[in-house]
Amino acid sequence: MRRFRQVPYVSIMCIFVILLGATPLLAKCAHLKLHVTPKEAYVFVDGMPVGPGSGVIWADPGEHTLAVYNYGYKSYTSKFTAESGKTTTLSVALEAIPGNVPGPWGRIELKGPLGGAVLLNGTTPDFLVGDVGESTGGKRRLLVPPGDYQLTVLSCCSGSLYSGPITVGENQATIIPLSNPAGKATADFSAGKSLGALPRFQEAGAAVTVAVAKPTAQITAGSATIDCGASTQLTWSSSDAPRVEISGMGAVAASGQQSVQPSQTTDYKLTATGPGGVTTQDATVNVNSNIQSTLSAEPAEVRYHKVGDRVEEQGSATLTWSAPAASTASLDPFGSVSPSGSRTVQPAPGKTEVGPVNETVTYTLRSSNACGGSDTKTASVHLVGSIESGREAEAETLSLKLPGNSVYFATNLPTKASPEGGLASSQEQVLEQLANNFKQYVQFSPDAHLILEGRADRRGSVEYNMSLSQRRADRVRSFLVGQGVNAGNIETKAFGKSEQMDSATVRQLLDQIPNLTDQDRKKIRRRLPVFVLGNNRRVDMVLGSTGKKSTQYYPYTATDLKQILK
Repeated sequence: MRRFRQVPYVSIMCIFVILLGATPLLAKCAHLKLHVTPKEAYVFVDGMPVGPGSGVIWADPGEHTLAVYNYGYKSYTSKFTAESGKTTTLSVALEAIPGNVPGPWGRIELKGPLGGAVLLNGTTPDFLVGDVGESTGGKRRLLVPPGDYQLTVLSCCSGSLYSGPITVGENQATIIPLSNPAGKATADFSAGKSLGALPRFQEAGAAVTVAVAKPTAQITAGSATIDCGASTQLTWSSSDAPRVEISGMGAVAASGQQSVQPSQTTDYKLTATGPGGVTTQDATVNVNSNIQSTLSAEPAEVRYHKVGDRVEEQGSATLTWSAPAASTASLDPFGSVSPSGSRTVQPAPGKTEVGPVNETVTYTLRSSNACGGSDTKTASVHLVGSIESGREAEAETLSLKLPGNSVYFATNLPTKASPEGGLASSQEQVLEQLANNFKQYVQFSPDAHLILEGRADRRGSVEYNMSLSQRRADRVRSFLVGQGVNAGNIETKAFGKSEQMDSATVRQLLDQIPNLTDQDRKKIRRRLPVFVLGNNRRVDMVLGSTGKKSTQYYPYTATDLKQILK
């Protein structure tokens, strides 16, 4: 492959064709007739310098990459296919980059063969600033910002003509004879004092001025300070810099954005390298490694009650913790946990001997993160209660269960004709539980006795209701005796329709009953008069040794409620 003006040879086949003078064989080469604008634009084929300006390129048949560069213009790159013995015509007009470049200025003058590609601070075509002919002095000027540069001059096919560092002073010219680089010299460039901002490239007849711009660079972080584990957005932009890098990220586009998540305070340095020098700018992201963790226990006090080998009561507490900036966490004595969460605990005392329990159980949250931060928090649960040997405690436990719940009857039941009837199935179950607990209790307290208080609703005469309430107390007594309770431990009383439970009391009891939904409570309130009557048809039980009366919870959720409510 060759440029017809400089006669450099790139294609090996065509090289031999030319050298051997075998003109008929030239037909085997393909030709690209190229016209470029501006006329000084430099041509590269397959990454190799061909030369400046328009002309004909000889190439081996096949696919090639054509690139056209001119400083101050947007580059052109395209694939083309060379066909044996054929000529392809192509015109390329580069688009100028608008705007002027500010001074001050220094000048580079190169003395040597014309046509060599001149590159500053890089070896790829992106760093092209012109050709040797544009920096020979006189009306052709290569102007750069004062500073240090790495100069490379490439010649078609023969490789590098020159490579080395140069320093260009303000309002001075650095002159390099390419045939004798050791003869490098400096001279006054007084004309630079009067030069202001210039276009990157301008030509007027034989006069050409290339004004190389110093790269610009800007980088910012969306958040200058972040917590460990958080991220922030880097935004950067640059100009006149073919090579742009960010420390820790490597090469990046000229402008862009990227999310970063540093684990420690990090300085992101943007380095923009171009023919006009190197420009850097920093954006520092400070990482807060502190962990503001929390740990709480609710409730702060729970009860513990043990009788013999059996734990009768062991309260629970909920531990809740949060360590949002932590990556790892442990909760003693349980081990590793997620940085945020909750857990139900049932603390147990360290003591085992009989006596009161009064201890504090402490839980410790330890958290850390990848940024070197750590934190420790504690929360305590106060444990109170007792450990008892067995017999007395068992009696105490049974007394807490007695006398159970009151028993309820349907209207006018039981009757005189069937005094052993009238008990609904759900109420028999209540009495069975009462009988079992009371039989155990009298083993510890033989003199214990139950007082059964029969009651009736307000309907009917005083005499009728007194007799009815006595039948109800007697029916409960006979059932308990049938369950094995000693009749001598039972006493009955009849109250008739005295001491009636009113609507307000029924509503108050309704609100206390657990396991009722709001919908259930609304339904009951709509039929409150009926339920007031039902609440008064009952037998209350009283444990004589303590005076404790049975709970007056009406069986609203019993499966046989309709039978009881008749």
